[in-house]
Amino acid sequence: MSDTSIKICGLSTPDTMEAALDAGADMVGLMFFPKSPRHVSLSDACRLADQARGKAEIVAVTVDMDLDGLSRIKELVAPDWIQFHGSEPPEALALAKVMHGVKAMKALGISAPEDIEKARAYEQVADRFLFDAKPPEGSDLPGGNGVSFDWTLLKDLDLAKPFMLSGGLDASNVAEAMRLSGAPGIDVSSGVERDKGIKDEDLIRAFVAAARGATVSGS
Repeated sequence: MSDTSIKICGLSTPDTMEAALDAGADMVGLMFFPKSPRHVSLSDACRLADQARGKAEIVAVTVDMDLDGLSRIKELVAPDWIQFHGSEPPEALALAKVMHGVKAMKALGISAPEDIEKARAYEQVADRFLFDAKPPEGSDLPGGNGVSFDWTLLKDLDLAKPFMLSGGLDASNVAEAMRLSGAPGIDVSSGVERDKGIKDEDLIRAFVAAARGATVSGS
C-alpha cells in the first residue's frame, strides 16, 4: 500500500463508486453543492456512503454551508470528513468539528505563493488541506474545473498538517504532479470524467493505477 492518499471526488452513481473502491481509492468525495454537476441528493448520498463505508474514508464536500445543512449531512450520511470548499473562516471549521465530531479538510484556491500562506490561519483547526487551482473567470464552481496551477509552489511546503493536491489532474500527468509538488495526497474529479459530471469507470482505474505506480517507482 502506498503512502499517498488518493481521493476520487464527485462520485454520484453506484457503478462509479464501486470502480473507485475496487481500484483502491483511499477517500471518496460526495458533493453537496446544487450548482455542481456532481451534486448528490441526501438520499443518494446515504446509499453511496453505505456502499463505501469501511472500504474508504467518506468525504462530504460543502461550500459555505450553514450549520443546519452540516448537521443533516452528519446525521444522515455520517461522513468521516467534511470538506470546506468555500470562504469559510477558521471558526466555522472549529465549530463543525466540535458539533459533529468529524475531521475537517479546508480547500484553498492557489495561483501564487501568497495563496498558500492563507493556510496558516487554518493550521490549528484543519486536519488536512486541499490545494486546488483557483477557478477560471466566470466559473461559479470553486473546484472541479479541470484547471491546474504551478505544482512547484507546494514543493517542500512546511505545514503542521498534511495536504492534498487537486486541479487538472488525470492519469497522464498525476505522476509528474506528484514529483513536482511532493504532495502526500492527490484528489481528482473532472480528470476521471467522460463528460462534465459523468465519471468513467476506466478513467478512475487508470488514474489510481498511475498514481500508485508513481509512488512505487518514486518517479
